[in-house]
Amino acid sequence: MTDDWMLMAHGYVSAQYTDHSGPRGDDKAYVTSMAMLMAERQTGFGKVQLRSMLSLEPMMSNRGYPNLFATGETAGGVALVDRQHPHDLFMELAARVDFNIGDGATAFVYGGPVGEPALGPSAFMMRRSSRYNPEAPIGHHWFDPTHITYGVVTAGLSTDKWQLETSAFRGAEPDEDRWDIETPRLDSWSVRATWTPNPRWAVQASYGQIHEPEALHPGEDEHRFTASAHYADNDGFSAMAAFSSKNREPGRTLTTWLAEANWDLDDANTLFARAENVANDELFPDHEDPLHDATFRVSKLQAGYARRIEFDPFTLALGASVNAYAKPDSLDPVYGRNPWGYTLFARLSLGS
Repeated sequence: MTDDWMLMAHGYVSAQYTDHSGPRGDDKAYVTSMAMLMAERQTGFGKVQLRSMLSLEPMMSNRGYPNLFATGETAGGVALVDRQHPHDLFMELAARVDFNIGDGATAFVYGGPVGEPALGPSAFMMRRSSRYNPEAPIGHHWFDPTHITYGVVTAGLSTDKWQLETSAFRGAEPDEDRWDIETPRLDSWSVRATWTPNPRWAVQASYGQIHEPEALHPGEDEHRFTASAHYADNDGFSAMAAFSSKNREPGRTLTTWLAEANWDLDDANTLFARAENVANDELFPDHEDPLHDATFRVSKLQAGYARRIEFDPFTLALGASVNAYAKPDSLDPVYGRNPWGYTLFARLSLGS
């Protein structure tokens, strides 16, 4: 506490080594990071929050790190395939103001030059169900690619059990210059409803119309629907199940499913897992390739373990995860018959 303000800091630095098999597999040692700083103050009318989130991942190559069957964004003007892109320096620079309008009810406004619209579940690096998972989901660009948006304004109503909100935001995904703040604009919109029947459950459904999200597909808009259910108890177990559908205009509709969980067995040991099933038509971006624009449904199964060492206010987690994939036989010449991968990591967190 500083006078009337409550200041909060959270973040992590995680060093990884990952190796994926097969003709398209690759290995790399790399570092991911996130720092979140927030200031909050209670007022006579409600509450004021100032938010920031930053990352040093722009120090990484624009090609990011290996993540078999993942797609999204570009490096050197070329589509990233079987890679996870690095995040921008500025992940959030925004504010939220809540106004008390009745017993247990508030109206709020959120916005800023960098923020997250009301669309999709919580981003993967913020979910407790994936807190120690060292890899981004291969369905990241179905669920939460808008978690870094340059220009967003959100208005909503919140009660003890419901939150309804709508956003206007910039639809274009971040460009390859990861250090700057891009020109904000409001050319897309979304709505989201969240139901929290009790402290253990949160269920959301959202819909967005996104203007030209992908740099390599000018003139192509996207209609996205997501639904998710989050669960967390008081004994170290958290989980999420989610579905997303993105309908390109013009283009086809692609869907994905995801389930993940994090289980703190005790004060030192954690198990985590993730299962995904994704319909993807971006695995062959070369227009001359006969498989260009072909849709393939791929599943990824991942399991891992982390050993946690506490030294207040930090937590060091040492662990590993292993992946297996199910895919159409037609992809054998490109990915191998039974591709697999693993990741080793050491993650230093401020807080638990």
